Amino acid sequence: MNWTAVKSIYVFEMARFFRTIAQSFISPVLSTSLYFVVFGAAIGSRIEEVEGVSYGAFIVPGLIMLSVITQSISNASFGIYFPKFIGTIFELLSAPVNFLEIVMGYVGAAATKALFIGTIILGTAYLFVDFEIRHPFAMVGFLLLTCISFSLMGFIIGIWAGNFEQLQLVPLLIVTPLVFLGGSFYSITMLPPVWQVISHFNPVVYLISGFRWSFFGAADVPIGLSLVAIAGFTAVCMGVIWWIFKTGWRIRQ
Repeated sequence: MNWTAVKSIYVFEMARFFRTIAQSFISPVLSTSLYFVVFGAAIGSRIEEVEGVSYGAFIVPGLIMLSVITQSISNASFGIYFPKFIGTIFELLSAPVNFLEIVMGYVGAAATKALFIGTIILGTAYLFVDFEIRHPFAMVGFLLLTCISFSLMGFIIGIWAGNFEQLQLVPLLIVTPLVFLGGSFYSITMLPPVWQVISHFNPVVYLISGFRWSFFGAADVPIGLSLVAIAGFTAVCMGVIWWIFKTGWRIRQ
């Protein structure tokens, strides 16, 4: 394992993040505050509790997941797309670096950035509502797994994208709707029976449910099923990336 190569890619990507640190911190704080004003105050005044938890506290895990998933995909996709766009990816491919080291560098940096954002949102949430985390180690585990798995997905999107418009296509048209329909701001038990069944085909439901369980001990689906879902998603993404580097699809074209 060429740890020097991994570190070089990781440090380079993190340096790009810290050059815009103000925007990186201010944006999630403002967006989280707006969500609490709109959902926590306006809707929360009509919905006092969900599964024994105040509505303001109930939406905290969903807010964190919404931002973490979006940031993971965005950072990873842009991180690998830009070298492909300007042609420097060929220098990377010709260097004595294997695909796993490239993935570890780019995905590790994207996951770290998303983890920063998730931590910021968690801290911001404490300014608006009172809540406690019943299973802190499980919460950190779910957060890390989500950051890594969706950074892997973002890496795939960055390789697939042929232009900047395509880079935003999947997050905007597929991922964001899945997150909003995955129980970010409500429990799927509040839906009619038919829609509850349909919701179980949404993979994001399992992520948000498991993450919410780590906060309040309540989940829409069994915690074991959530772990299996995120582990399976991570494995599929790694398999796709392995195939991409093996065949050179969208890289050597």
